[in-house]
Amino acid sequence: MILYLRLFYEFFKTGLFAIGGGMATVPFLKDISARTGWFTSGELADMIAVSESTPGPMGVNMATYVGFTVSKKYYGFPGAIAGSLISTFALVLPSIIIVLLVAAFLEKFKENKIVLAGLYGLRAASAGLIASAGISVVFFSIFGIDNIYELSKAKVDIRFLILAALIFIFTRYIPKVKELHPLCFIVFAGLFGIIFHMSV
Repeated sequence: MILYLRLFYEFFKTGLFAIGGGMATVPFLKDISARTGWFTSGELADMIAVSESTPGPMGVNMATYVGFTVSKKYYGFPGAIAGSLISTFALVLPSIIIVLLVAAFLEKFKENKIVLAGLYGLRAASAGLIASAGISVVFFSIFGIDNIYELSKAKVDIRFLILAALIFIFTRYIPKVKELHPLCFIVFAGLFGIIFHMSV
């Protein structure tokens, strides 16, 4: 029961402050990992890959994934279902509350200078969180480290660079290929990862 309460608390907090969508939840998940030990950086990278590759919002997919895997360790499969529901509900609950409040008051205050300035500031926060998440994924994928302070431990993974270069070339410079559905590139990256034993 304590685990469920902790899951609810951690994901409610993440949902409340992760402004900017799914990738903005990644810094919060890294923090959860560091404080709780529920999952490693490698498992987080796998979560991102799975969440990006499956239908639905990335943040919600990641909350479901974490809730399921963490709860399964302690409570088995039935507990994992409950954990995934709790963490997913906790993540989306702040958005529901905020949207209801905004819908009630925005019409009245939408021309207010303070409200407009606040919304403008939130754009910057959102961009920063998404950039932080993207940099974290790159550091882990290419160098196998969590942040810039661990550069002494860095080892370049040439396979990741090859995959990134191939997808960049395919999507930018080969007309017939760049018209393909994004799902084709996800499948290609997944197969590349399986063949070369790497997480993507």
